[in-house]
Amino acid sequence: MQNVSSARQGARRILPVAAGLLVAVLLLASPAFGQQEYVGRFDAFAGFTYLNSPHVSLAEKGFHFQTGVRVVRWLSLGFDYSRSTGDLTLTPNLLVAPLAEQIATQIAGLQAEGALPASYTLTVPASSTTQTFAAGPQVSFHHWKQLTLFIRPDLGAIHEVAVPHPLAGDFFAAAVVQQLAPSGQKIDTTYFYGFGGGADFNITKNFGIRVQADFVHDHLFSDILKDARNTVRVSIGPAFQFGGNVK
Repeated sequence: MQNVSSARQGARRILPVAAGLLVAVLLLASPAFGQQEYVGRFDAFAGFTYLNSPHVSLAEKGFHFQTGVRVVRWLSLGFDYSRSTGDLTLTPNLLVAPLAEQIATQIAGLQAEGALPASYTLTVPASSTTQTFAAGPQVSFHHWKQLTLFIRPDLGAIHEVAVPHPLAGDFFAAAVVQQLAPSGQKIDTTYFYGFGGGADFNITKNFGIRVQADFVHDHLFSDILKDARNTVRVSIGPAFQFGGNVK
């Protein structure tokens, strides 16, 4: 985790990226003339994903997979999965009040005894692995032969494993980690909600390049973290459609 100012700066960095992708899609839509003649019953996507939660200074890279079936030409039902890994930094300012107060009291006592320097600040780097699972509808627009636009609600589950790595020689951080994660890792699963969208740039009738972004809200590790967080996921990779033509 990081301070509120840094979190806001991170949000200002990532949100324009997602917005820029949507703007680029709209700008590129105008020259793609001609309605699509073929819309496959099934579609699949597999590609690179970047996940960012600025409030906890979490940045991860990984793999994103989707598959779906078109109920009608403009509506699909599908499944979405992603797995990403990265790093974050834990600091006391985002902890629930009782825990933050307990840590502050312990630090003050150790500083008074001379066991910790007066300038000591608790900082705990950690590695993280995040998995997301979602299912639901997606609305697609097939009005341009070379471009398919889509939007969707995001509702699903997010599972995260955080492994703290106290800095060498920081006995107090090691003690806090032992208190909060006796097993050496912290694991949680909760729900998320939000929205997403993007575009398929159709190279052939069966193959294209998908660019998409999702913006969701969740509250992982609510037993120790006082705030929920916003997460942006941006993905790119090959997309395929196949099966009978949906009229």
